[in-house]
Amino acid sequence: MANGTGAGAGAEAGAGGIEVRPVAGHIGAEITGVDLAGRLDDAAVAEIRAALLRWKAVFFREQKLDHASHVALARRFGEPVVLPRRGGASPRDVPEVETTADRLELGGRFGMDHEEWLRRRRHTLLRGWHCDHGARVDPPAATILRAETVPPYGGDTTWSNLAAAYAGLSGPVRAFVDGLRAEHRLGVGYQPRPGDDAYLRHLMDHQVATLHPLVRVHPETGERVLFVNGYYVEQIAGLSRAESVAILSMLLEQAVRPEYTVRFRWEPGSVAFWDNRAAMHLAPGDTAHLDHPRIMHRVMLAGDVPVGADGRASQPLTGSEPGRW
Repeated sequence: MANGTGAGAGAEAGAGGIEVRPVAGHIGAEITGVDLAGRLDDAAVAEIRAALLRWKAVFFREQKLDHASHVALARRFGEPVVLPRRGGASPRDVPEVETTADRLELGGRFGMDHEEWLRRRRHTLLRGWHCDHGARVDPPAATILRAETVPPYGGDTTWSNLAAAYAGLSGPVRAFVDGLRAEHRLGVGYQPRPGDDAYLRHLMDHQVATLHPLVRVHPETGERVLFVNGYYVEQIAGLSRAESVAILSMLLEQAVRPEYTVRFRWEPGSVAFWDNRAAMHLAPGDTAHLDHPRIMHRVMLAGDVPVGADGRASQPLTGSEPGRW
């Protein structure tokens, strides 16, 4: 678990006092010696970017970011996404920042408390795993998430390295999945409430779906990435429903094997920066019974249209156009 700092074995020292310390075998590194709220020079940006591409998720502690400096940091690495709809806890005057406040944010929305909303969305144990906005034709390239208020225990986030998961498949299975495509759609597997269901109407009014390659090629590293997504994957194109369910279950189980994951213990001022093209994550599910808020702020960076191992790009099905949110 990434839950501390210091120069341990395997730490990599860089220019300007920046140090990158891997915290798990396949994914995750803590970076020290940098003030994210300050002016990052080009060398520091390059070093953080290299660590991000290598370790897929990097972590910083004791940072003093506010909304403005959070957005300024994001702009050093790409173009921040401006969402057309955000939750009520998000700052009105900083459209790039989305704030989540756990059950405080979702409680009462759509006529459900947070626990029921999660239960109806997560009908399998792996359903919570996702990359951000994976149903879009151009999912975000990266996410920068900072913690404002966290419980004294619980609330950890877990990430998985999807490039390592792909590489860990056997050769015949890699060859089989390289040319497959899968439909990613909002609300997959949601169990509607009896009678009128406000959330179901919301899904239908804002539906987004894309046919993505099951294996995408990372645009910067060239790695092949197992592009499975617990929240959004509907079905593998060209396969029967039974075949698709069996294969997707196998691939999701592969993607979240413990050796491909890292778990991060949040503190106020912690920042996680992850490559949304090569990692998926699992939000915590162990805080609903705790009487402590968990308030986080997120900025995402605009991404490109995935390209598969067969050279074909993703195809929008409904509600999504490249570059338009």
